[in-house]
Amino acid sequence: MKKEITRIFQIAAVFIGTIVGAGLSSGREICQFFTQYGYKSFIGIIFTGIFYIAMCTIISKISIKYNLNSYGEVFNIVSPNLLGKAIGIITTVYLISSASIILAGSGALLNQFFGLPKIIGTLIMLTLAVIILLRETNGLIEINSIIVPSLLIVISTLTILYVVFSKDSMSLNSLKSFGAKSNNWHISALLYAGYNILCCCGVLVPLSNETKKPRTMIIGIILGATVLTILCICINLMLTVNQPYIYKYEIPLLYVADRFGRGIQAMLLAIIWLEMFSTEVSDVYSISKTLNVTFNIKFKHAIFLVLCIALPISQVGFSTLISTLYPIFGVLSLLFVIQCIYFYFKKMKN
Repeated sequence: MKKEITRIFQIAAVFIGTIVGAGLSSGREICQFFTQYGYKSFIGIIFTGIFYIAMCTIISKISIKYNLNSYGEVFNIVSPNLLGKAIGIITTVYLISSASIILAGSGALLNQFFGLPKIIGTLIMLTLAVIILLRETNGLIEINSIIVPSLLIVISTLTILYVVFSKDSMSLNSLKSFGAKSNNWHISALLYAGYNILCCCGVLVPLSNETKKPRTMIIGIILGATVLTILCICINLMLTVNQPYIYKYEIPLLYVADRFGRGIQAMLLAIIWLEMFSTEVSDVYSISKTLNVTFNIKFKHAIFLVLCIALPISQVGFSTLISTLYPIFGVLSLLFVIQCIYFYFKKMKN
């Protein structure tokens, strides 16, 4: 029983750590996909949490029943056609791009705040990622078991401080006074949720297969999605009452934290770096598992292959490719979601 409870918390931690990333922990993603839609943004966040539970449960059950080990195998079973292959290729390219940008971002962050050469910051993250990844799934679980609680502590602290010192701005009437910049909150929430489902698929599939127990996975997913939803609501609350100023900053939460001193800001920056690291580990892990299953490359060798590709790209910059891939990735993710639902109810249930 104790072992199962521990596993549930580990699954929840990996789920949260994989989805959060630097974009969410900095407030950038919440700002882009939710805050601009006014008070309806909170409905969008709750919808996203429910969507995570439903879709991740379906993917987990498929993975366990068919003994799958990588996102590539899920695509082949759910969509055994040209579309499935296209989704697999785009997902791999996107994850390598993401890994490259995070390496570059680590170098830029440490250069900006500590004056270190960018390549030093990049190599620090790369070296630490290798150490964690060589422990395979255990490494993924261990690092998220440290990072996720740290994230929750920092965001909770910031939220409590804001509520205590800015009570008036947190009232329901005050929140309703912030008008929506757009009314398409439901489309934005759906794209964001679908995009994250596809991103975390590479971690969720092997984790499900190693756990083998649908009940344990489902409880872990529900716990992770619930905590993640509460976390997003807290971030969105602080961003909403700081409109329109937050739209001027790359790291909106840093603007919110500014009034509470450099100590809180330093904690937030540390968490953003750790979440960058968590995403790096998840991305490389997902691709390496797929290379291991698809091309029979040893997992440890695949890690070095992926990082050897990502390192030179990180020194060039990849923002143009990401801006091109992101919309494609969003649309493909929704197609994948539809196919998963069809496969689960029409084929697995029969």
